[in-house]
Amino acid sequence: MSDQTANQRPASGKLARAMGLWDVVLLNVVAIVGLRWLLTAAQAGPQSIILWLLALLIFFIPQGLAVSELSAHYPEEGGIYNWTKQAFGPFHGFISGWCYWVNNLVYYPSLLIFLAGNAVFIAGSQAAGFGENTYYVAIFSTGVLWLAMLPNMIGLRTGKWVQNLGAVGNWLPAVVLIILGFFALFRYGSSTHFTLTNILPDFSRLDTISFWSLMCFGFAGLELAAVMGEEIKDTQRTIPRAIIISGVFITGIYILGTGAMMVIFKSGEINIISGIVESIGKVGDQMGMPWLLNAMAFSITVGGIGGAGAWLAGTARVPFVVGVDNFLPPALSKIHPKWNTPHIAILVQGILSTAFIFMSVIGSTVEEAYLVLLDATLILYFIPYLYLFVSLVKLRRRRESSGHPSEGMVIPGNKPGLWLVAVLGFAATLISIVFSLIPSAGVENPWLFEGKVLGGTVGFIVVGLFFYSRGKRKQSTAGAGE
Repeated sequence: MSDQTANQRPASGKLARAMGLWDVVLLNVVAIVGLRWLLTAAQAGPQSIILWLLALLIFFIPQGLAVSELSAHYPEEGGIYNWTKQAFGPFHGFISGWCYWVNNLVYYPSLLIFLAGNAVFIAGSQAAGFGENTYYVAIFSTGVLWLAMLPNMIGLRTGKWVQNLGAVGNWLPAVVLIILGFFALFRYGSSTHFTLTNILPDFSRLDTISFWSLMCFGFAGLELAAVMGEEIKDTQRTIPRAIIISGVFITGIYILGTGAMMVIFKSGEINIISGIVESIGKVGDQMGMPWLLNAMAFSITVGGIGGAGAWLAGTARVPFVVGVDNFLPPALSKIHPKWNTPHIAILVQGILSTAFIFMSVIGSTVEEAYLVLLDATLILYFIPYLYLFVSLVKLRRRRESSGHPSEGMVIPGNKPGLWLVAVLGFAATLISIVFSLIPSAGVENPWLFEGKVLGGTVGFIVVGLFFYSRGKRKQSTAGAGE
């Protein structure tokens, strides 16, 4: 941590290093693995397997290499905000951190809407219709949000167990789905017909690239642990190792899980919210195990709570660090004297997310609200990723020009390897942002959909610029008074 940041750190407490290697591995799994991405991918048909592999090569691996190198050399709290600030200064650092934070105010509703649609199956398939009830969705989503938030306010020593259990909750139904997919394939055959022709993506179609951009989004999140860099034991070594281990699990779940979905159901029959539990329930009934539906719906719910906890705990560190830098209200930078957590930053995030949950379901069907939130989240979230890949290049060049020997993990291949990672990652990110603006075929009013997504994105950034300008004026006034 730089001396300047250390001097600005509030005297009310110190962040505790509570997370080890396997805590970070499980955090990556629960933060990145979204079973809903299996549904999105399976709707694209047999070509989705190739699209997953392309997202792996062009986005996921470059992302992992970039985060590994940056966290090894800049392990301070704040992660992507801190890297951008060090590379391009406080303004760009603020924009990166602001977009990273506020996207999660939108992300929680989209995650919890998905979760609410699956949780009803705990009571059995006869309760499925209840998942379209907006009052139920709003109340359930709010309850889960606060259930995930409170342990993380107490501290990562407690909160990490919410994330760890959530990782198991995500992993278990994925494994069950894959096993049932193999069973259905050998016992009943595949519901989806696979040929050499239909497995190849048709990149002349815009919806193919749009699907691929969502798959990149499904692979995003390896930078989350680095946001809590000062709360991880041996950050420089732990994060790169955790990325390798968790990357294997994440890739396997996505590719094998998508294949299992298409074996059990035809692409056109898959529900975008409840398709996972319906697939498990279908084969479970055929095997004489109807209880699998209820059990896996419960497991997905636990996984969703863990996912909400992981993102809430991680992204709350961004307004905390930005508060330390005096661009947001200073109360956000406070550390609880007993729990050693940025408790006010977490609490404010919970309150704002609750408001967005209720706003997201007013006047929309549950599925349309989910799609609007998904696209707005992707744009805001990927703006910091653009900064991530250009910061990687600039900070590497700065270290090399300083003449100091490079310590810690470095992307292999010297400059060609560095540029390959940066160009592939930046291009994949930019393509994903552009194609997130294309509404899916199920949207009734495309222009209204576009207005909500683009208007919401611009509105969030304008609000951020207001806070930044206000913070700069305060700094100038304080400097003039000294």
